[in-house]
Amino acid sequence: MRRLDRGAPLRAAMQAAGLDIGRLAAKTTEVDAGGPGLSRAMVGFIVGQGKTAREECSDHAATLIAAALDREVTDLFEVPVFALSKSTSTRRTKIGNGRRQALPDRLMDQRELAHFLRKSPSWIDKQIQLAKERGELWPGLIYVGNSRRFDPHVVLDSMRQQRAA
Repeated sequence: MRRLDRGAPLRAAMQAAGLDIGRLAAKTTEVDAGGPGLSRAMVGFIVGQGKTAREECSDHAATLIAAALDREVTDLFEVPVFALSKSTSTRRTKIGNGRRQALPDRLMDQRELAHFLRKSPSWIDKQIQLAKERGELWPGLIYVGNSRRFDPHVVLDSMRQQRAA
């Protein structure tokens, strides 16, 4: 919850009830059914107006303060409404599940393939070396003159087969 008008209604309600921070904290203990209530420091943070004042507090704290002051919560606090225009989730590349058309239809160089696979170029070198030791050519590797090119479709298919095995 967010306090209204930087806490001015809270302080006015405290003054009308004849309570200071310590007494309001004690009264929150009385209205909290079996709970500890709020500490004097927490009440000070919520109703204060100095550098340590907090504009927001939990729903529970706002409810206890409103009950202790015998006021409606909405007279003292507002519920902040957040409207996000974009997702805050981390974007992830999905490989597989019929997403093959998202792959480029061209050959990639080692740097592009490493970036696409989220691996290092040295990881690709190691995979090529291991395949060579087994007497095989790493799937998707094509030599064009002295440079290496990779067919991303073949590389991903072989990686899926290795994971399935």
